[in-house]
Amino acid sequence: MKRIVNGKVYDTDKSVCIASNRYWDGHSFSRKGRNIYLFKTPKGNFFLYRTTQWQGEMNYIEPISKEEAKEWYEELPIHEVDYEIAFGESPEEA
Repeated sequence: MKRIVNGKVYDTDKSVCIASNRYWDGHSFSRKGRNIYLFKTPKGNFFLYRTTQWQGEMNYIEPISKEEAKEWYEELPIHEVDYEIAFGESPEEA
């Protein structure tokens, strides 16, 4: 999916998926008919790609800040890329 927001192109085909909630639960990959994917563009911008299987709803792209992306990364259970690679820094020690 591709979308232009505030003059910036967000394209799932040209960006890297760094986290998602798409995992096999024994029945399907879908979380109640909806999935969330966290992407990083080649220029370092972040966005969520929200998909749905429900009639009357549409898939959409939502640009987010780096700080919001870090929160989503922690929230989403599947990490496709290590934190350091995704954000260019190590997570802070507790």
